[in-house]
Amino acid sequence: MSELTRQVETLIMAEPKLRPAEMARRLNIPEWELVTRLPDDWIVSLPGALAQSLLEQIASWGKVTTIVEVAGSIFEVKAPLPLGRAGYGYYNLFGAPGELHGHLKLDAIAHISLQSKPHRGKEAHAVVFYDEQGHCIFKIYLGRDEQGDLFPEQVKQFNALKELANV
Repeated sequence: MSELTRQVETLIMAEPKLRPAEMARRLNIPEWELVTRLPDDWIVSLPGALAQSLLEQIASWGKVTTIVEVAGSIFEVKAPLPLGRAGYGYYNLFGAPGELHGHLKLDAIAHISLQSKPHRGKEAHAVVFYDEQGHCIFKIYLGRDEQGDLFPEQVKQFNALKELANV
């Protein structure tokens, strides 16, 4: 076991509620480097080349929470992920009013992780996209109902993705 893996395990034991982004900042490493050292039951890693396929699947799941974190600020969109289309080197998202709009540079995505880690004491699952340097580009968390419970069908679909990745 590497020294960094030991440091990650120690940090998890001392502060289990920390998000991977916070842990990476504490250890002064890119988030992807941290993620690859998290417990195996928390993380499934996938190549970035699967990004468009995953995004197309997620577009059928209903309301999710898409998060972009920049310089410590966190931006969220709680809405269905729109089905995009490739063009001009981007995966273009044109959501309905109140949904996500934007242009994702697919070839910038080097790594993807399917994360199942408690968040603020609740079950949480996310699909997280990273660049070549290991920095998080954006995250898509499974959606929750008005009581704060995960949508069961989304959990089922997420777990199916994890199973396929482990084959």
